Amino acid sequence: MNRTLFLALLALASCATVPKTEFANGPTAALNEVANLDGLTVRPLAVVEDSRCPINANCVWAGRVRIRAEVGGNGTQELTLGEPLAVRSGTLTLVDVRPSKRAAEAIAPRAYQFTFRFQRP
Repeated sequence: MNRTLFLALLALASCATVPKTEFANGPTAALNEVANLDGLTVRPLAVVEDSRCPINANCVWAGRVRIRAEVGGNGTQELTLGEPLAVRSGTLTLVDVRPSKRAAEAIAPRAYQFTFRFQRP
C-alpha cells in the first residue's frame, strides 16, 4: 500500500510542474526578462494596467491587461492582452498573463509572467 501511495504522489507531482520559460501558448518572460519569438525579442518593462476580473469575484466586465514592452527593432510598445500588434514582419500578441488576479490580493510585480505569440504572414 505504501508503494502505491508513493507512486500516486510521484505521478501527481510530475503533472504539477510547469516550465518557467514557456507556457502552452508560447514563450514567457517576467518583467525585465526577454522572451525570444522566432527571431523577435520582447522584454516586458512595466504593467500599465491590470483591471482583470478576479477569479474569486463576479464582474460585469472582464477587464484587461496592458504592458509596456521593448520589442526588438521597434522600440517601446504598449501591448494589450489578446490584441494583436503589427511589428516588423508579423503580428505580436500578448496571449496570457499569470498569476490570475484574486480579490483583495495585490500581485507583486516580480510575480507576473507574460506569454507571447509571434505570427508571420
